[in-house]
Amino acid sequence: MIRVENLVKRFGRTTALDRVGFTAAAGTVVGVLGPNGAGKTTVVRILATLVRPDDGLVQVGGLDVTREPARVRALLGLTGQYASVDGDLTGTENLVLFGRLLGLSRPVARDRAAELLERFELGTAATRPAATYSGGMRRRLDLAASLVGRPRVLCLDEPTTGLDPHVRRELWQVVRELVAEGVTVLLTTQYLEEADRLADRVTVFDAGRVVADDSPAELKRRIGARTVQVRPAIAEDLDATARVLAKLTGVTPTRDAGTGLLTAPAADPMVLSTLVRELDRAGLAVAELALRLPSLDEVFLALTGKPALPTAHEGGAR
Repeated sequence: MIRVENLVKRFGRTTALDRVGFTAAAGTVVGVLGPNGAGKTTVVRILATLVRPDDGLVQVGGLDVTREPARVRALLGLTGQYASVDGDLTGTENLVLFGRLLGLSRPVARDRAAELLERFELGTAATRPAATYSGGMRRRLDLAASLVGRPRVLCLDEPTTGLDPHVRRELWQVVRELVAEGVTVLLTTQYLEEADRLADRVTVFDAGRVVADDSPAELKRRIGARTVQVRPAIAEDLDATARVLAKLTGVTPTRDAGTGLLTAPAADPMVLSTLVRELDRAGLAVAELALRLPSLDEVFLALTGKPALPTAHEGGAR
């Protein structure tokens, strides 16, 4: 549903996008990650026909965004970094306005507005001005507005930035439901957890270029650094547990003084089952035991050489 090849966009002497390429299959989520200024929002604006590319091929639903922009817009919904709803209008009036702009008759627009307000749990606030909504309610209304035209492709540009974790998870569920209905979603985000939870593929941008494009699991495997983690149930068993782990991995495990968690690299995935047997043989009980791939935070740092993006409880510049 989305096809981008050799995309170039310049702003004066600055090359915002330098031969960028990626695809998104129908009914999937592609997560676009990157530091500030990497070109994520520029890609979204080009897909939404708000900015013309300087070179390359950009298609939505098989339609070229420069040659058939009106037909592309009919396929696509967009939620930007900032809520686009009118605070002076009620929830219903906002959605009816979008419906009318999309060519719906007034009765059809009102029916669609009522349907979406209920879906996003805004029915009880439908007659209130949007200016009285909380940040999460405004974000849900904004997302509802992007769905008035029943788009086949939805571009979400950092849709949950600044929202509390509860509201963020509510929007994640909405995205999952849309994808289940066959909608293709392009999601730019500053939250690596968000990409990990939602994205079928992750495209990592850095300095206007794509530096990685694969599933979250495959990106983690590519970086490597699989580790085994164990925390003894009894604090006094920490040294004995560390000796067992060191013997199996050949590496002295690192220790978290605060939690008592021991961590060591695990080249062999069978180390976990072997560790269970050895700890049992030594009479050492554990409170936590896991074999983990690197997080997307670690993948991002390895690929870009920059610190990880904000976590779900932090703010952060767009």
